[in-house]
Amino acid sequence: MLKLNALSYWERNSYFEGLDFVIVGAGIVGCSTAIHLRKKYPDAKILILERGYLPMGASTKNAGFACFGSVTELCDDLKKMPEPEVWLTVQKRYEGLIYLQELIGRENLDFQQNGSWDLIDGKTDPAPYRGQLDYLNEQIGELTGEMNVYSEDLGVQQRFGFGDVKTGFYNRLEAQIDTGKMMLRFAALLSEHKILHLSGIEVIDLVQQNGSVQVQTSVGEFKASNACICVNGFAKRFLPNDDIQPARAQVLITKPIENLHIKGTFHYQMGYYYFRNIHNRILFGGARNLAFEAETTETLENTELITNELKSKLKTMILPGTPFEVDYTWAGIMGVGQTKKPIIRKISDNIAIGVRMGGMGVAIGSMVGKENAELF
Repeated sequence: MLKLNALSYWERNSYFEGLDFVIVGAGIVGCSTAIHLRKKYPDAKILILERGYLPMGASTKNAGFACFGSVTELCDDLKKMPEPEVWLTVQKRYEGLIYLQELIGRENLDFQQNGSWDLIDGKTDPAPYRGQLDYLNEQIGELTGEMNVYSEDLGVQQRFGFGDVKTGFYNRLEAQIDTGKMMLRFAALLSEHKILHLSGIEVIDLVQQNGSVQVQTSVGEFKASNACICVNGFAKRFLPNDDIQPARAQVLITKPIENLHIKGTFHYQMGYYYFRNIHNRILFGGARNLAFEAETTETLENTELITNELKSKLKTMILPGTPFEVDYTWAGIMGVGQTKKPIIRKISDNIAIGVRMGGMGVAIGSMVGKENAELF
């Protein structure tokens, strides 16, 4: 790839000179940040840089869950986190999903509100979760204005033909989206808003310097008035002392299955396993809890341990008695920490950061981008 000093006057002048904002990362957060900066500064020159030819992290690699909180996850969070923080997190997710629909449009998301089920297997006692349903419904009702969001579905195993499922807790408001279509719409919005976007350029460092930012990249250096880092799970290099770690999520998808009757999104073991229907296929991901240390990585590859576990669960739990073949496997990188609150702040006078989506980038990413833009 040509270095910047080998580019023509036209190329340098059009793309790399007179920049008001440089956005690092072209996923949900980066695109949303750029769009909101344009709304705030109509005449600004804005450039998004992405090191891959597609977003590298999770924006086009996730499972496409429009979710804000399952029963088992919330019960677990309430044991580990202060109660107000739990519900503030849920509120941010719920409002973020509404905002994403407003920004992108339901039709561009292929938004399908089929609900979600939190599955309980035969080895788990559902009684503690059952006892929390009234409380969870009261709290979520106050946040959303929707009553009886959560309910127990004792017939979930029979309805979908699952194996080793005792019961399930239903969330009628959760949905599923097509994240590929979402990112195509984001790309169209960048074009409509005259935002520059270049792929294949890695940002190595950003240096605050005399009221501007020196942008050090794989193709050379240039200057911008301001910069915003939106690389989520890859942010440790920019925030070495902050509580943020990469978390790999491995996913597989089957070939089309004739007469597939599974419809909706499903969580298992507090969300460490998750699956859904898509185009007569089953998309299934998770099992990071089998190897937390090994999955704390930026390496985008699948492992035999996780892939075999997902195949086993497909055979015994999700599709017992139904022949299937795995068509694709892939991995994405999330950004996580001890808290589920994202990091949104200025790290110098002219550099901001919006990262650590906690596995909820679909729900909160567009709102984090809006909050990033408001920092400038």
